[in-house]
Amino acid sequence: MAPIDIRQRAGYLFVAVLLGHVVLISAQVQSKSGVPLIAGVTFGVFAELQRATSAAVSAVQRSWSGYVALRTVRRENDALKRQLADVQIQLQEQRALADRTRGLEKILDLQDRLELKTMAAEAIAAGATLDFLAVTIDKGSRHGLRPDMAVIAPAGVVGRIVATSPGAAQVQLLTDVNAAAGAIIERSRAQGIVVGAGDKGFLLEKVSEVADIAVGDVVVTSGIEGIFGIYPKGFIIGRVETVKKKGSAYDEIRVRPAVDFSSLEEVLVVLTPAPAGERPKEAGH
Repeated sequence: MAPIDIRQRAGYLFVAVLLGHVVLISAQVQSKSGVPLIAGVTFGVFAELQRATSAAVSAVQRSWSGYVALRTVRRENDALKRQLADVQIQLQEQRALADRTRGLEKILDLQDRLELKTMAAEAIAAGATLDFLAVTIDKGSRHGLRPDMAVIAPAGVVGRIVATSPGAAQVQLLTDVNAAAGAIIERSRAQGIVVGAGDKGFLLEKVSEVADIAVGDVVVTSGIEGIFGIYPKGFIIGRVETVKKKGSAYDEIRVRPAVDFSSLEEVLVVLTPAPAGERPKEAGH
């Protein structure tokens, strides 16, 4: 065995013996309180270990409790959000139902006040293009509808049927550039022809230069015979928006539509023509 290993072992033995003597002496030596010094030291060391362990355990418990509480709060928040979303959807459904009910009430009221045979229908699709402004309604040939029947709404004239299928019909809007209707100024009884001008509404044409026409005048259907006599007499088309003259003659008369064509829902199809010269009862404006 090497001399170095012998010296190392001797050194370890010496340290162990020394520590043993220290422990024995400490066990015999007492502190002022009468507790052996070794016991006091041992208690201090273990007490600190216990305190540190207890603090660590408490911290872990608090963290876990906070985590559990946070997950509970999150679950409750998610449930509340779902309930709120359900309530909002229900409110939207109720609002839509109320709007539809009001629309149906207006249609039924108009139908009751007319001296015409009509059929209620619902606009189910828009077919507006740059060349043709139209909507599709949910009634067709099997319901007795055919081309050139007038279509109206509580606010006024909508257009005319141009094509049908068994369960649907296509309605050309009066604002279409290829649409027209005989018209009369309600105040002065001046007559003319309303033609569609797309998103600009209508133009009132073929008006006598001596006609009395002013901004704000109500324009209604004239019910004249011929190609423009599709619409019963006295239904509102719109109001005069601008009047331009060139000399004594009218250069341009623009009419703002009474119907909001962008939000059509319920309409009435006129199944029979109006009696000659008869005016609809709903002529209140």
